[in-house]
Amino acid sequence: MIEIEPLAIPEVKRIIPARFRDDRGYFSEIYNRRRLAELGIEADFCQDNHSLSTAEGTLRGLHFQAPPFAQAKLVRVLRGAILDVAVDAREGSPTFGRHVSTELSAENGAQLFVPAGFLHGFVTRAPDTEVAYKVNAHYDRTSEGSVLWNDPDLAIDWGIPSDAVILSGKDAIAPIWADFKTPFTYH
Repeated sequence: MIEIEPLAIPEVKRIIPARFRDDRGYFSEIYNRRRLAELGIEADFCQDNHSLSTAEGTLRGLHFQAPPFAQAKLVRVLRGAILDVAVDAREGSPTFGRHVSTELSAENGAQLFVPAGFLHGFVTRAPDTEVAYKVNAHYDRTSEGSVLWNDPDLAIDWGIPSDAVILSGKDAIAPIWADFKTPFTYH
């Protein structure tokens, strides 16, 4: 059984797979295409990705891939915990420039569905955090882009002091939101 928990931006969905527990541990069906389609998520996932962040405070984002390689993502945590963030980058959307965030952890088993047209990022809340996510378009280096994680126009509360954040060189110099020319439109 998979349940959906509503978020402030309705297209982004927090997904809660049921866990069936006994004295050995638990069993959980984490992905069921038919059940997700019944709940309004119809993404044809074609690639699975897995990241390990060794240090707490590692921030990855805010990333996107432009059309025709735009990606919807289904994100979950295998070990540790993250604050996961999605920013609406669809020109003409009533929630353009707004974001939602939620905690995903190995303990809570929650997942986040991030549709194409959204920037995505996360910060780790525990050491040795492993994140796995499905995408519905293959990676294309020439289509990737990013926006600065701490842009004041986005006002994302990452729940960590700025001087404690660990970034890649590329994420540290990402363009600001005001300079971002979105390749996405609201349908």
